Amino acid sequence: MRFEGSTDYVATPDLMLAVNAAITLQRPLLVKGEPGTGKTMLAETVAAALGLPLLQWHIKSTTKAQQGLYEYDAVSRLRDSQLGGEHGSRVHDIANYIVKGVLWQAFSAETPTVILIDEVDKADIEFPNDLLRELDRMEFYVYETRELVKARHRPIVFITSNNEKELPDAFLRRCFFHYIKFPDKETMQSIIDVHYPGLKKTLIREALEVFFELREIPGLKKKPSTSELLDWLKLLVAEDIPPEALRAKDQKAAIPPLHGALLKNEQDVHLFERLMFMARQNR
Repeated sequence: MRFEGSTDYVATPDLMLAVNAAITLQRPLLVKGEPGTGKTMLAETVAAALGLPLLQWHIKSTTKAQQGLYEYDAVSRLRDSQLGGEHGSRVHDIANYIVKGVLWQAFSAETPTVILIDEVDKADIEFPNDLLRELDRMEFYVYETRELVKARHRPIVFITSNNEKELPDAFLRRCFFHYIKFPDKETMQSIIDVHYPGLKKTLIREALEVFFELREIPGLKKKPSTSELLDWLKLLVAEDIPPEALRAKDQKAAIPPLHGALLKNEQDVHLFERLMFMARQNR
């Protein structure tokens, strides 16, 4: 089982190597990188390319590791016991109130699956440690039903992180790690060709120049990402903005049209406007 890339996702050779290394080692692939570099989409692409079902677990600040295994719905059981009748007959079997999580679904699947644990760093610091045993041994115990759940097939696990929190060393030891570097102009051109194959080369060239110049501005609070570049290009095409409109005669003295797709806070807009003003003063 090897990932050889996809026509819908531009995977660099080192990224494909990392995916296949994680599959060979049977360890989770921990993927880091700037927001918008395709970390989440990687799991979707690999699942589609290998013909495997994808189970997604999007982590929030309130998410607990137990939720990935199962949850005991005690409230529903209490309600059924009060209602009686047909509902009351279910109360005696506690298994009726066990809600299977993503990991249980993957462990019990008849075929191998791909699991995406998205943005693991959003949760509490203990969250990764609480999953160590389950991800390592591919089994867990259900105390309510006294059942040991073992994985029929070891799933391919993708874990993404935006580096909001440091992950524990014990967790890192059990993962294969890959950092998705921000695409260079050549790779970005390939990404654009996948999403907008009919786009004019002159528009792409001018848009990439403006985009990478924006990213190089010192002090920018949030650099524009790949997904934001794609949004900007979509707007430029929708509004029929010509390539020459992306630049003034003085290349550093004009804010790009529809810049709201690239600059997402007032500090960065004000910073860019100040740089424009200084460029005009120095002309």
